[in-house]
Amino acid sequence: MATTSDLGRVTSILLRFMRGPILLLVVVYGVGIIGMSLIPGQDADGSAPPMSLFHSFYFFTYTATTTGFGEIPYAFTDPQRLWAIFCLYMGVIAWLYAIGSIIKLIQNPHFIIAVAENRFARTVEALKDPFIIICGFGDTGSLLARGLSDNLMNVVVIDADPERIKALAMRDYRVKMPGLCGDASVPKHLVDAGVKHPMCRAVVSLIPNEELDLKIAVMTRFLNPDIRIICRATETQQQEHLRHFESVSVIDPFELFGVQLCMAVTSPKLHNLSQWLVGAHSVDLATHVTIPRGSWIICGYGRMGRWLHKYLDSHGVSTVIIDPELNDSELSAGSIKGHANYQTLKQAGIEHAVGLVAGTANDSRNLQILLSSAELNPDISLVVRQNHHENEMVFKAARVSLTMQPSLLTARTILLQLISPLIQQFLQHLRSSEHQLTDRVVEQLRQTLAKSPHLWTTRLCGEDAMLNNLYPLNYLITGLQPPKGYLLRWAYKACQR
Repeated sequence: MATTSDLGRVTSILLRFMRGPILLLVVVYGVGIIGMSLIPGQDADGSAPPMSLFHSFYFFTYTATTTGFGEIPYAFTDPQRLWAIFCLYMGVIAWLYAIGSIIKLIQNPHFIIAVAENRFARTVEALKDPFIIICGFGDTGSLLARGLSDNLMNVVVIDADPERIKALAMRDYRVKMPGLCGDASVPKHLVDAGVKHPMCRAVVSLIPNEELDLKIAVMTRFLNPDIRIICRATETQQQEHLRHFESVSVIDPFELFGVQLCMAVTSPKLHNLSQWLVGAHSVDLATHVTIPRGSWIICGYGRMGRWLHKYLDSHGVSTVIIDPELNDSELSAGSIKGHANYQTLKQAGIEHAVGLVAGTANDSRNLQILLSSAELNPDISLVVRQNHHENEMVFKAARVSLTMQPSLLTARTILLQLISPLIQQFLQHLRSSEHQLTDRVVEQLRQTLAKSPHLWTTRLCGEDAMLNNLYPLNYLITGLQPPKGYLLRWAYKACQR
């Protein structure tokens, strides 16, 4: 049971903090009750029967609540009253000490963390539907969680930043998303998050530290060898380690964008179709953005610039690189060492270039490059890298041909792999086929569907392959609106069979 260790931790902290106050209360009440039972009393006949243990306990119980019901069962004698005064003062001191210890306990950070982990583990253990574990709730994790929520998929989140976990509780997701503030690379936290749960479908590691992503992948593989793992990795060494693991998908947003840009240059209809399938805003099958083919300028030769240069060069597109950190081996006729400014842009031949990529790791610098480029060549096609999601409004106002947002691109790619993995194979097939096939597919989809389709995955076998079980596909093909919840119920029943 996943919550056993958490419950034991809460209990141990509780006993360690409350052991002294509880022992003091037991001693004070024990001495007071026994002493009151030993002191002789006096009834109405003048005899002196001692107070019973039950009456003594009852007296101290209601006086501890500051409620007075009188002297029972008979009026006290002076020795009894003197003993009651002594015990009441001692009881007040003991209760003040106990209440202070309780307040100190509930403010203790270790106790708060232990209670939160115990509650989190119990919530995850109670999940009855399939869920995904997301390690890291930054920009990418937040966008992925939103997409999974829109597709009614449960998510469990682990993040080391308490503010992000607090923000998770404030989101208006369509499904419940429990969150744990902790290090996702700790095996105990992965177990609490449900990595061994029978309904856990995948673990997605999106922590900025790629060494921790590798560690999470290794821990997950040992804890559950059959579970699917998806990691974001941009460093070559980390990618090589991860690709050796079975059932591990490695996502490199810079390589993906290199593929997308080349697709936009060489096959704009296919690029537009891929954006339409993932539900990108303001994308219509009837129109597509045309990226000209010719000489391109790449500002920034980091992880993104290297992939862009590789894919553009493989498609016969000439490029000029501008970067202040180019080494001697990278300097060539098509490269300029320095920052992208008026002088270096003119030196790169921006007046005759058809496109420019502002691909540095600094959003402010990328925006400055856009302004300078538009002033030197108003007709040039601009492609920009947006590093932070909160700057989205500024980049939308820039009105560039293509925006590369690593967090959004990564989230969309992972979302497609989780809800409809065959889409990637479909696009790969179109990319390797003739352009006429893409044109026919786009035209058929444009005539059939008015908006982006809702994607899902199901498995058909045996009786599930009967025509009546394929009836829901008619809704997708015709574009009609199915009854509320019908497709989900159908898919669930098909998977159960």
